[in-house]
Amino acid sequence: MVKLATARESRLYGPGLSRNRAEYMNAGVYVFSTILLICGFILLLLKQPKSGLVVVLTGLTLIVAANIHDLIAHLAGIDYRIGLMELDIQLPLVEVAVPVVQALGGILFFLAILFLLIQGDKGHDWNRLEAHALNMLIASAVLWVVGSILNSCQIYERADGHVQILQQSVHIPFLMGSFLFLVGAIVNSREQVGYSRHGLHLLRRTWVWMGVFASLLLLIGGIANVVKVFKMLQMDRLRLEKLRGGAQERLSRAREGQTPFLRDERRRWPRHVETTEPPLPPEPTTPYKDVLVGKS
Repeated sequence: MVKLATARESRLYGPGLSRNRAEYMNAGVYVFSTILLICGFILLLLKQPKSGLVVVLTGLTLIVAANIHDLIAHLAGIDYRIGLMELDIQLPLVEVAVPVVQALGGILFFLAILFLLIQGDKGHDWNRLEAHALNMLIASAVLWVVGSILNSCQIYERADGHVQILQQSVHIPFLMGSFLFLVGAIVNSREQVGYSRHGLHLLRRTWVWMGVFASLLLLIGGIANVVKVFKMLQMDRLRLEKLRGGAQERLSRAREGQTPFLRDERRRWPRHVETTEPPLPPEPTTPYKDVLVGKS
């Protein structure tokens, strides 16, 4: 369960002057969602299962929304040019894969809790819906762990050591919290062997305690993420990490209209087509300023 924090300069959380405010709001929403998770698990410990699970569902909804906003912000930073992922491997591994995986994990977690609430109201015996709910709890935790590992693939070259320390202060709590959720889901599933429970009784006390500690770790990571976002917005943009592998130059030229996109170039120049005559070179694109200078 990761709120992605990055030191890339290619991110766009909002239009114009509201960009910084939108990024602060995104980080704050994630912190608030982790507080809701903690409150929900505490209500479960206080023997108020329905109220606690409703609060947990609200926190999960905000977490999914924050990760989707992260995905949109990183794609908007590169003008939604998916082909740039071929030049910078960190784009698909971190900026795109992490929020997608975490959002999917949050959705599975949400559906698992929702199924258990539905079965608790109906009062039916053990059936496939409840079995799927327990499996989705494990699958969602696995996705969070995978997303936390992918988030650690962010490698910096230009950012200073202070930014990298802040980044690790976000990664480590998130990884530990996701792992605790996974352990709790597996233990909770194993405790159902030999018992005929249904509905909300499938969520054992061990899972609830694991959820409390895991949510606390996510809260610590969320607060560290707020601090990191504040530090990033205060520093000079020239110190932030740029796209690697020529992706930054490709993006700049594409925005200026000087370079066609990757797929257009490949359609124009097929690699494996044998021709008797060499292909003609593309027409050079001369900037308007150079044309005026040449004529003068």
